[in-house]
Amino acid sequence: MNMSPRPRKLYAGARLRDLRQRDGHSQREMAARLRISASYLNQIENDLRPLPPALMLRICENFGVEAGYFDDSHEMRRLQLLREILSDPVFKMPLRPQDIDTALRAAPALTDHFIALYRAFRTLRGERALAPATPAPASPAPASPTPAPPDSEPVARAPYEAVGDWVQQQRNYFDEIDRAAERLYEEADLGSQSRGAGLERHLLDRHGVRVATEGDLAAQGLVWRFDRRGKRLILADGVPGESRNFSLAQIVGRLDCARLLDRSVRRSGLSGEDARALARVSMSNYFAGALLLPYERFRHAARETKHDIDVLQRQFEVSFEQVCHRLSTLQRPGAEGIPFYFIKVDVAGNILKSFSATRFSEARFGGLCSLWNAFQCFATPGKLLVQLSQNTDDAVFLAVARTVGQPPTSYFERGRHVAVVLGCSVAHAEDIIYSAGLNLADRRLYVPIGPGCRACTRTSCRHRALPGSGFAIAVGNDERGVVPYRMGGGTAHARAFSGG
Repeated sequence: MNMSPRPRKLYAGARLRDLRQRDGHSQREMAARLRISASYLNQIENDLRPLPPALMLRICENFGVEAGYFDDSHEMRRLQLLREILSDPVFKMPLRPQDIDTALRAAPALTDHFIALYRAFRTLRGERALAPATPAPASPAPASPTPAPPDSEPVARAPYEAVGDWVQQQRNYFDEIDRAAERLYEEADLGSQSRGAGLERHLLDRHGVRVATEGDLAAQGLVWRFDRRGKRLILADGVPGESRNFSLAQIVGRLDCARLLDRSVRRSGLSGEDARALARVSMSNYFAGALLLPYERFRHAARETKHDIDVLQRQFEVSFEQVCHRLSTLQRPGAEGIPFYFIKVDVAGNILKSFSATRFSEARFGGLCSLWNAFQCFATPGKLLVQLSQNTDDAVFLAVARTVGQPPTSYFERGRHVAVVLGCSVAHAEDIIYSAGLNLADRRLYVPIGPGCRACTRTSCRHRALPGSGFAIAVGNDERGVVPYRMGGGTAHARAFSGG
C-alpha cells in the first residue's frame, strides 16, 4: 500500500535571503520578479511564513538554482546538533526546543561557529582528562610561546570527524571518481568474468602486479600489504571473497587513478596531514565501491529488484555492507537513486560510519536511541530486521538492519560484529521490497525514535535514560512511573509536584 507523506511546511528564509543578496537585489526588486508583494517576501525571509512549493519553483526558474537548494536536511542535522550540545551539563540554563529552532533560523552562520567552538571544547576537555596529573611547580617559570605547526589549526576537529563531515557535505557522492570507476569497469571488461579474476587480470596486464596470499598477515591485524618494489599485492589468507575483491579494487584505484584521488583530497580543504590521509583512504574505498558496483548498472539493477539487498549481493559478488553503502551514494545529478541514509554502529553504540541523503540524523555527542533496530539486531545476529520509525519532527522512515562481521577463528579470538542500517523516507516504500506485507497506514507500527535522550523532545517516552534538555522536570512523592520524573514545557528548572 502506498502512503503519501504529510505535507511539510518549508521555512527557508535564510537561504532565500542569501540568494537575494547574492544577486544584489532589494526585497522590492526580488518581489517584483516573483510577482509577489515585498511584505510577503519579507515575511518568508524572516520565517514568519513558509515557502510554498509553487513559489519555490518560480524562484528556481528566475534565479538559476535547483530545488535542492531549498532542501532543509542540513538544517535538520544542524538543529539536532544544537539540541545535543545545549544538553551538556556545562550549560546551566538549557534553552527550550522552540528557542533553539528560532536561534538557528535567525543566525545559521553563527550557529555553525558555535558548533565548531563546542567541538573544540570537547576536544580540549578530552585531552585534559587523558593527560597525566602533574603537581604545579612552586614558582612557575614564564612559559615561552611555542609556535603551532604551519599546517594546523589552534583547535581542530578530530581528523576522523572532519573527514566524515566533508563526505556528508558532498552527500556521499564524488562525481569525478564515480565516473572514472565506471569507465574503467567498461574498459577493463570486468563484467565478462568473476570480479576477482577480472581485477587480478587487470592488475597483472596493466601494472605487472601479481596477487599472493599469506597466512601470517591476519595475525598481524592486516587485510593486505602492497609491495610496490616487488609489484606484489599480498592478501591475508581466509578473507571472504567479497572482501578480497574490495581489496583488489582499492589497489586498482590507487594505481589507475592516484592523481584523481589526490585531487579530490586537495579540494576538500581539510587541514592536517592526519585528516588528509584518512580522506585518501576514504576516496580509495569510494573508488573500490564504484568499481565493483558501477553506477548505472547498479542503479538499474537496484530499481529492477526493488532494492533487494540479497539479490544485489549475489548479482555483483559483494557483501551486504557494500550494497548498503553503495545505495547511499546514488546521488548523481539527473540520475539520482532513492535518497538513503547508511549507518554502521557497534554494540556499544559507537557510530563507525554515517552518511545521509535524507532528513534522518543520529546523535553526534551522546547516546543513541535504544528503540532503534540497529541495537535489536545484535540479539539476532545475521537476521534482517525491518522497522518503520518516526522521528521527532514526524518524518517516517523505512529501515532495515542486520549484523555483519567475521566469526572468531579460535577460542581466544574476539569476533568483531557491527550493525549496518539502511533507511529511506516511507514515501519511497513502494519501490522497496522490504515494505511487502506492511500496513503503512497503521501508525501503531511506527516506532517513535529520537536522536538520543538529552536531545529528544518526546515527553512521554517510557525508555528514557536521561531527561531531555530544555524541559521542566517534575518529581512527585506520591506516585512513580516507569521513568522517575515527568517532563513538561516551560522553563528548564526542576520543580516538585504533588502526585494525583
